[in-house]
Amino acid sequence: MTSLRFAIFGTGFWSRFQLAAWQALEGVECVALYNRTVAKAEALAHEFGVPAVYGDPEELLDKEKLDFIDVITDMDTHSRFVHMVAERGLAVICQKPMAATLAECEEMVATCREKGVPFFVHENWRWQTQIRHFQSVLNAGRIGKPFRARIHYVNSFPVFINQPFLREIDQFILTDIGSHILDASRFLFGEATRLYCQTHHVHRDLKGEPVKGEDVATVMMETDRGFTVTCEMSYASRTEIERFPETYIYVEGSEGFLELGPDFWIRETTAEGTFSKRVPPPHYDWADPAYDLVHASILPCNADILKALRGEGQAETTGEDNLKTMKLVFGSYESAARGVVVNP
Repeated sequence: MTSLRFAIFGTGFWSRFQLAAWQALEGVECVALYNRTVAKAEALAHEFGVPAVYGDPEELLDKEKLDFIDVITDMDTHSRFVHMVAERGLAVICQKPMAATLAECEEMVATCREKGVPFFVHENWRWQTQIRHFQSVLNAGRIGKPFRARIHYVNSFPVFINQPFLREIDQFILTDIGSHILDASRFLFGEATRLYCQTHHVHRDLKGEPVKGEDVATVMMETDRGFTVTCEMSYASRTEIERFPETYIYVEGSEGFLELGPDFWIRETTAEGTFSKRVPPPHYDWADPAYDLVHASILPCNADILKALRGEGQAETTGEDNLKTMKLVFGSYESAARGVVVNP
């Protein structure tokens, strides 16, 4: 098998885990890194044995023979780099959220379509082991016709301590975790036809003022599969059941109830009783223990994209597909700002 050659743009926190996951797969080779702070790229290249480092993305594209680029930079740079790579006729993968505005997202997808280059978004949340198993149990149909669901990502993780810059951004939890949770809703329950959102600013800055961006959001949707779905997101809630960064999911059906609860337990209740199974994610030595659950989902997401890059099928998380998720994100902001129901 001929290995596909790629380069990574951006060598911050997430890039090392993305790179480790790529190196765990066969048939793909990272040959270059770009970062505006070259010393950071050099350190990562030395750690992972990547042969070339650049401080200029255009120079990298000029000098390297590549099959695709993996963009792992700040959200505000995604559009620039995706357009840059598409102009070179290379396939491109972009971290979530795709971009800072819906217009930028639409332009990125349109440009890649016009240039005929594959475009993927690294949306790994739906690839978590327990969420995939939950979907298989739901699709088995033992709880009858599902009609109502709730996705619960609520915790008190000190996100502003670890990443203080988040206090200063205007849009926070819906772009940060909402892009994951709303994508998971689409994956499990179908496309939203109507949406209503409310947000809160609970955390305070050092002067006692509310943080700029919302740190709590509640989104209620109707979907084309007949679900009423509520997505609860918070970094400002302390509960007995929180296990960062676990997501809990509850589905009511005509014949029973299905739950993904703490510590990866899936419980299915019907007239026959409750049946429980624990479905923990795999552990990789390269994962950060605090993010083990999330990092474990990077590998299957990469594997799915790699198959598509090899022409062996369609990836789940294409730019075209993720644009539907971003419409929910920005539709939620519109709904919260105007206090109205929107049709995303």
